[in-house]
Amino acid sequence: MNVIRATILGFCAGVRRAVNEAEKSLEGALGGQVYTLGPLIHNPSALADFERKGVRVLETEEISKVKRGDTVIIRAHGVPPELSEKLEASGCTLVNATCPLVTASQKRAASYAERGFAIIFAGDKNHGEVVGIEGWAKKAAESAGKTFVFCLVRTKEDAENLFSDGRLPEKSVLLSQTTFSISAFDEISSVLKKKLPGLEVVSSICPATHERQDSLLDLCKKVDGILVIGGKTSANTNRLYATAKANCQHAALIETKDEIPPEFFSLENVGLTAGASTPDNVIDAVSERLLSSSMSFNKF
Repeated sequence: MNVIRATILGFCAGVRRAVNEAEKSLEGALGGQVYTLGPLIHNPSALADFERKGVRVLETEEISKVKRGDTVIIRAHGVPPELSEKLEASGCTLVNATCPLVTASQKRAASYAERGFAIIFAGDKNHGEVVGIEGWAKKAAESAGKTFVFCLVRTKEDAENLFSDGRLPEKSVLLSQTTFSISAFDEISSVLKKKLPGLEVVSSICPATHERQDSLLDLCKKVDGILVIGGKTSANTNRLYATAKANCQHAALIETKDEIPPEFFSLENVGLTAGASTPDNVIDAVSERLLSSSMSFNKF
């Protein structure tokens, strides 16, 4: 068997930064509890590892239990401003591990809202990044005395149904989640441009998302099956899986080496890709399990 890795897989820069911030917070904690506001990343293995080290996940409704001396890490997805303000008021040490690209998206959305634009946002409902960006935009609109309009769309059908009552905004902008599907964004943009002639379109999809998808498409041409490694609740991992299923005869989404489907052990060439929250050691463990019956390994 040959196990071939995509050229780009695993931790993205934003997630790696968040993980490093969590590690540093553990080292510098002076007796207080170290929390992450919500799961640090969408990967069960990584979260379990941090839990063993003493990091606890703090849910939004539990903020009141944070004490002075505790440390709270804001995850890569970011949070709405009101949550940061509540945490700062508790006297805890607040570590902002928001991905710089997400921070830029928060500022961009706030700027448009402040100027009275209706914001149409291509993203996943209830995703942490989307909730945070909406919060920053809402605060900016309210501070400027502007009407706040934030419309979430996920598909071109959503876009087609938008403003179906004929009441179109005077100014509008289409923005996106950093891990959103490139093709879906283009379809949404095409529909909305016909409906809203003055629409401004700003894609804030992370370059790593483009590169990861392109790398996977290239890999699909060279293998008999693709294993997508990552958390099953991860948006970007599920998009990789959708691409793999559409372009390779055998495709599976797994979180650990123990979930490898039996048929993959009989394939000659198996490709590996992984979501942006998948640690290197989890990818290595999958590769090692596949190669247990073969010493052939090629890095793509």
